[in-house]
Amino acid sequence: MLPRPRRPKAAPKPKPIPKPQAPQPDFVIDETTAMPAARQRRLLVAPHKHFVRFWKFWLGLGRNERFAIIAALLLIFGAGAIGWFYFIQPSSNPSLTIIRHPKPKPAAPVTVPSPLTGLPVAPDLAKRPVTGIMIENSDAARPQSGLQAAGVVYEAIAEAGITRFLSLFQDAQPQYIGPVRSLRPYYIDYAAPFQASIVHVGGSPDALAKVTSGGYRNLDEFANGGSFWRITARDAPHNVYTSFAKLDTLNQQRGYTSSLFTSWPRKADKKLAAPTAKTIDLAISSSDFYAHYDYDAASNSYLRSEGGASHLDFVSADDNTGVRLDPKVVIAIVVPQSRGSLDASGAYYTDYDDIGSGTAYVFQDGGVTVGAWTKSSDTSQITFTDSAGAPIALNAGQTWITLVGDTGKVTYKP
Repeated sequence: MLPRPRRPKAAPKPKPIPKPQAPQPDFVIDETTAMPAARQRRLLVAPHKHFVRFWKFWLGLGRNERFAIIAALLLIFGAGAIGWFYFIQPSSNPSLTIIRHPKPKPAAPVTVPSPLTGLPVAPDLAKRPVTGIMIENSDAARPQSGLQAAGVVYEAIAEAGITRFLSLFQDAQPQYIGPVRSLRPYYIDYAAPFQASIVHVGGSPDALAKVTSGGYRNLDEFANGGSFWRITARDAPHNVYTSFAKLDTLNQQRGYTSSLFTSWPRKADKKLAAPTAKTIDLAISSSDFYAHYDYDAASNSYLRSEGGASHLDFVSADDNTGVRLDPKVVIAIVVPQSRGSLDASGAYYTDYDDIGSGTAYVFQDGGVTVGAWTKSSDTSQITFTDSAGAPIALNAGQTWITLVGDTGKVTYKP
């Protein structure tokens, strides 16, 4: 059987020739918009033709018209620039209102007048107890230590014409005080109004009987030896010293934590233009114990001398120069004195009639006020009044009070 003839393959269909596309215009105009044909034709015009038309238009204007248009454009540009500068542009140099807050000043330390001296002190110092210390003034006891820091000093004869000091402290706390010596009854009378602890090394029989029986704050070295020490540079009994590091502890142990007392009236310094009392002499007993003062106008105080030499206070055991004593107020009170009991050495103690009144000389500001002192009882505060009976206000600072036997022992010169 003959093979079946194969069907010839169909010729491939020719690919269709793509129709040529119309060139795309540079600007496509949306036929659906309502833009007029004239405007569409203007958009197709080359840009330089617009410029040519504008230039022909501009040249066709008159000179005045061109100036008017230029002026209007400049005006519009200037107004826009000003508006942009003031309202739109961020300021490169802004106007600032600077509020300067003053620096807080450091708080001034709070102070109160010292009840003892009138000087400004911290409140806690004004609440300290008053401590009265008996300090010796014999030749063997000089120079002393601690007197410069005392707020009030009473000076009186202890025995045989030898003076002794009752030094009262409150806000000041020296750490080297002495020599500490024995007690007399009238010193108790001057310490008691301050509710002071009375620091002493023994005393006359009548003084010891009084200080141990009248409710006084008695700090005798004989019963409190640990609060005192003896230096080797001096012979006994002129070598007993103490400090407030020890006395504060002793006061605390005894419950003496404050003192209630009547302060003296105080005033501000008021120096006299022409001082009437520039030198003061107090003939207390013999010349070795005469007190002399020279008024120092610069400090408005009185430079003290005794026995013809400057009275110095040595602030420590190592001090070899000393500090000149210079109280702000010097008071001389005329107090009747008499011979008291006989002491163990055969000398007579001195006694004073310190309860009552008498003449007082108050030296301050370079002048003197002659008035009166009054003390009504052992525990009452002494007061000072002028000739009209008005209280005498004292300058703030150390007050030094000296007892003299009569008015003839007080002299002063301008």
